Amino acid sequence: MAMQSIKARFNRFGAAVRQRLPSNRLARGVVVGFVVVLVVLIGLGIYWSIEPREFDVVHAAEQHARAHDRELVVGYTTTHTLHMLVDTLLTKPGGYLSNDVTPPSWWLDNMPNWEFGVLVQVRDLARAMRRDLSRSQSQSAEDPDLSRAEPLFHFDNNSWILPASEREYRRGADLVESYLLRLSDPDNTQAQFYARADNLRNWLSDAETRMGSLSQRLSASVGDQRVNVDLASDSAARQSTPTAVERYTKTPFFEVDDIFYEARGSAWALLHIMRAIEHDFGAILDNRNARPSVQQIIRELEATQRPMRAPFVMNGSGYGVFANHSLVMANYISRANAAISDLRELLGT
Repeated sequence: MAMQSIKARFNRFGAAVRQRLPSNRLARGVVVGFVVVLVVLIGLGIYWSIEPREFDVVHAAEQHARAHDRELVVGYTTTHTLHMLVDTLLTKPGGYLSNDVTPPSWWLDNMPNWEFGVLVQVRDLARAMRRDLSRSQSQSAEDPDLSRAEPLFHFDNNSWILPASEREYRRGADLVESYLLRLSDPDNTQAQFYARADNLRNWLSDAETRMGSLSQRLSASVGDQRVNVDLASDSAARQSTPTAVERYTKTPFFEVDDIFYEARGSAWALLHIMRAIEHDFGAILDNRNARPSVQQIIRELEATQRPMRAPFVMNGSGYGVFANHSLVMANYISRANAAISDLRELLGT
């Protein structure tokens, strides 16, 4: 009897749906087609929003070296990691989405913000390689491939056409690979990678600044009254225009998830770069007894990549009933930032 009752209810529901559908067969086809397309687009959007998995930077570099009959020289892993980060942006499910103008890409925002976070780390590392890591001293010439690649990564990340962002980033990645192959060519002594403590400290300074900014932006998800410390520690310091002694900062509600995913993407990229740094700068780190500091940074960054258990980014108050994912992310990023600061001090001694 229970099964008959359920079947009868389904029949009544089906009859009600058929009554509401247009009587014209063409109109019915249009409605059904629209529903099917909508379901497909939603499914694609969900699939394209899945974040790429982590990869073993040393193993990936070894495979690339074997495929090109090269040795894993100093700097190979870091340079190949830079290439892999760009390649991941361009070849992950859905490709590069930030500049797409067609559905479902144009209504997605989490993945484009994740992409921007990765892109910021790519830009910083490319600049460090051009400015410091590939040069023996300040008066030495820049590497020709890196000097052309670095500006390409700074191209507008939202350009759809003429030229598209993907095209410029792919050109930059190809130039990075050209430098990589010259770097590992024993007959070519012009391309070099200098794994020195001062070069690493310069890049770490940029990474520390990025992490500090992300930590502050994430913490502003709940609103915060902050004391102005812009001119602290220097009584003679001045600034262009006066600002309030205290100021209240709070992230707008619809931007909380944007900052969260930008931070998640930036931490994902930095995690892989730090693993490559540990490999290429191993001798320097061991000499300063600084390897544990790098490993601690990696551990904190790994914590930022734990799977999301909620369907959306929650923004509860700091001590409220509901979770605040931004504050959790800010905690790990702040700890990584503090470890980066400690590492810079160790390298400076």
